[in-house]
Amino acid sequence: MDIKDKNIDELKTLCSDIRERILNVVSKNGGHLSSNIGAVEIIVAMHYVFDVKKDPFIYDVSHQSYAHKLLTDRWDEFSTLRQFGGISGYTKPNESEYDYFVAGHSSTSISLAVGAAKAIKLKGEDRLPIALIGDGAMSAGMAYEALNELGDKEYPCVVILNDNEMSISKPIGALSKYLSQLMAGQSYQRFKDKVNKFLSYMPDTAAYMAKRFEEGFKLITPGMLFEELGLEYIGPVDGHDIEGLIQTFKVAKEMKKPVIVHAQTLKGKGYEKAEGYDENWHGVGPFDIESGEFIKKVARKNATTIYAQNLLNLAAKHKNIVGVTAAMPNGTGLDKLIEAYPERFWDVAIAEQHAVTSMAAMAKEGFKPYITIYSTFLQRAYDQVIHDCAIMNLNVVFAMDRAGIVGEDGETHEGVFDISYLNAVPNISMCAPRSEESFAKILEYSYEHCGPLAIRYPRGNFILDDEFGCENVEFAKANLLVDNGSNTSFIGYGNGVGRAYEVMQILTDLKPNLIDLVFAKPLDREFLLNLASYSKIWYIFSDSAKKGGVGEILSSFLQDEKIFDVKVISFELPDIFIPHGKTPDVERNLGVDARSLSEKILNNKKS
Repeated sequence: MDIKDKNIDELKTLCSDIRERILNVVSKNGGHLSSNIGAVEIIVAMHYVFDVKKDPFIYDVSHQSYAHKLLTDRWDEFSTLRQFGGISGYTKPNESEYDYFVAGHSSTSISLAVGAAKAIKLKGEDRLPIALIGDGAMSAGMAYEALNELGDKEYPCVVILNDNEMSISKPIGALSKYLSQLMAGQSYQRFKDKVNKFLSYMPDTAAYMAKRFEEGFKLITPGMLFEELGLEYIGPVDGHDIEGLIQTFKVAKEMKKPVIVHAQTLKGKGYEKAEGYDENWHGVGPFDIESGEFIKKVARKNATTIYAQNLLNLAAKHKNIVGVTAAMPNGTGLDKLIEAYPERFWDVAIAEQHAVTSMAAMAKEGFKPYITIYSTFLQRAYDQVIHDCAIMNLNVVFAMDRAGIVGEDGETHEGVFDISYLNAVPNISMCAPRSEESFAKILEYSYEHCGPLAIRYPRGNFILDDEFGCENVEFAKANLLVDNGSNTSFIGYGNGVGRAYEVMQILTDLKPNLIDLVFAKPLDREFLLNLASYSKIWYIFSDSAKKGGVGEILSSFLQDEKIFDVKVISFELPDIFIPHGKTPDVERNLGVDARSLSEKILNNKKS
């Protein structure tokens, strides 16, 4: 959509139309709401001033890029947002040439902008990277690593800081507002350049006094941090004033140097129920626009709730239990523990590396940390898991929420790699619950476990509803749930046990043995050796990547034990990045739903 010939009134109408379109689609499909409708004017102004056809538009996390999608030939297609086969909730270059980079994890945008700026300079091109980053993403160290280089090398680049919580600093009254408007103008920027040139010819004493005056002046405004890093700073400006944003972006564009534009916005702007800081309106399921009520399906207790309730009980019993999450207190259920024990549980913002290392020190001091981070986000702290926890064999628990297919968030968020990337690390033990009752037993066991323990559990509820009961968990001990003395065994791990049981209900004539592995590392050697003596076909069920997954772990075990007459067939996830969509749709597409797996087993039996 070409908007460069529109006047201000037309742009304001466009912003209203975009906000309405986002609200209508998200209320039906779910998605990120408050961040998107809060950033509409910024993104419209970006498209008006800069050239999306050649300039890299880089959206941090990209969960706020819906307006960008609507402006780049996806207005009609937007109704398929986050649906299987539809458009993604994040930027995706193979979806549109105007999406510069895949994004889904926080705080990468400025690094990408620096890299793009280097490439543009080497190629001698007339292009300008523009990065839009939220203030929450500025809580991650990677953003400052990038800013440090950007200020040092002075590559032309515009970084737009969308400050919707005023977390950088709060303006100080009317004087600050006036100065911010003044600093956004071309006259001030030209004046500043002339003064800097003039000072270069002045004696040191005069230059020193002028510098001190400038520093005092900057104390009234929030840009001191960025200017000390060598970056030009403009703002704060009103992030909902389309005319002011356009003027500011034009100034930034002409400066030909790294510029921070600090725009203050209101999350949820235009939909009163979502306005302001309310985590419930960040990522939402379907809801009724008029009432603001979420459309919820009646379901069993989800795994996150089970974890939070049981950890809260444990924390009441054991005063040395502490815990941390990284900007996901509500999503991980840790908000309840932070509220109950604010001196023992923390949200350290988007800083997974810091979260893990800080808890390693607490473990060294005799505390029992529960590091509660989504499977996909623990990837960001892999070095800290190895270097700061595993080498010293510290008593920490990694509670990995959202393990397995996560549904509509898609490839950047799928929690399918944790088994593969943790299995390679010495000293780490890995286990997974199959049901609510088994989760409670695993958490009871986890307190006594020595060394790092990784527990994976799914988004939503478990498939099983405690059909088999549950005894106390023992280290590296599997559970034989159904013993038919069969040549065929279904071996499940975590929620995979429930999937195996579903298949058993379909294939009633097969009568396999059903095993809950419980521990993927270390394995129950004695149990598996006995199983291999009479059961020669093992089907593996686990919501994890096949490469490096449970099937390969068991195949390696059999090879090490010189057992060559057992056939291992893994129904884990293929070696692809899993697409977005409702989880049942994704599972059917991958052929890992119960019906598809039943057909595969029957075909295998025939062959």
